[in-house]
Amino acid sequence: MSRTVLAWVVERVDAGERVAMASVISASGSVPGKPGARLAVSSDGTKFGTVGGAGLEMMVENALRDLLKVSASETRKIGGRVETFILHKDGKGKEAVALDSLCGGRVTVAMEVVEPVPHILISGGGHVGRSVAIVCDTLGWKHSVFDVRKEFANDDRYPFAEEIHSGPVSDFFNSGGGKSISRFTDVLILGHDWEVDQEFLIGCLKRNSDGAARIGVIGSTNKWKGFRDAAIKSGIDEMELSSARCPIGLDIGADSPEEIAVAICAEILAMERMPNSDED
Repeated sequence: MSRTVLAWVVERVDAGERVAMASVISASGSVPGKPGARLAVSSDGTKFGTVGGAGLEMMVENALRDLLKVSASETRKIGGRVETFILHKDGKGKEAVALDSLCGGRVTVAMEVVEPVPHILISGGGHVGRSVAIVCDTLGWKHSVFDVRKEFANDDRYPFAEEIHSGPVSDFFNSGGGKSISRFTDVLILGHDWEVDQEFLIGCLKRNSDGAARIGVIGSTNKWKGFRDAAIKSGIDEMELSSARCPIGLDIGADSPEEIAVAICAEILAMERMPNSDED
C-alpha cells in the first residue's frame, strides 16, 4: 500500500497539484492502521490510501484537508503536524486525541504537504532559453520547450525537457501541447522574432483566463506596449493581461544569457516563496 500511495502522490504532484499525506509512524495495542499505512488527499479533493478507516481515518482526512487550506509559503514556515490518537472514548484529558472507539490502541500519525515544483515552458530555445533550462535542472525544476525552429527545440539541445514542441505557433495551440497552459507554473516568452512572440503571447493569454500560469516576456517596455496593444485588439481584456509581465527577471545588472537566466529564475523563486512581497 505504501508504494502505491507514494506513486499516486508523485503522479498528482507532477500534475501540479498540492498533496497532503499522512503516515502512521507508530502504533500500539489494537489499532486498524499499522506503521507505514498512508492516506493522501490532493488539492483537487481526491484521496487515496488509508490509515485504518473508521473515526481515525475521518479525523486524519479532515486534518489533511485543513493543511491544504494553508498557503504554500506558510506551510514552508510551519511545516506539518504529528498527532497521537487514542482509540478509546475514555482517553480524554491525556496528551493525545481521543476517538470514540473501544479498540484501546494508540496511533501516532505524521502529516505533511508535498508541494509541486515549478514547471517552466520556455518559448524560444535560443541562448537565454537554454540557460534557463540549465538553471531549472540545477534547481530541480521541470521545463518544457517550444520553438518554431527545430534546431532550437530538440532532444540534443534540451536532453532533460519534459516536453519539446517545434513548429508553427498555430500548430502548438491546436494540438495537445497548447490546449492546456495551466499545467505550467510559468511561461517564458524568449523568442528571436517579435511576431512569433506576439502570436505566442496572445495564444497563451486566451488560454490562461484563470491566471493559473504566470506569463513573462523578455524585452523592453516599448516592446511590451506593442504586445499589449495587439493583445487588446485581439479581444484580451485587462484581467487576462494581468497574468503577464514584461520585462522579466530581477534587476541584478544581468548582461549575459547565463546572468539573465539567473535573474529570471530568481524572480520566479521569489514569486513562489514570497507571493505577496510586491504588496509590501
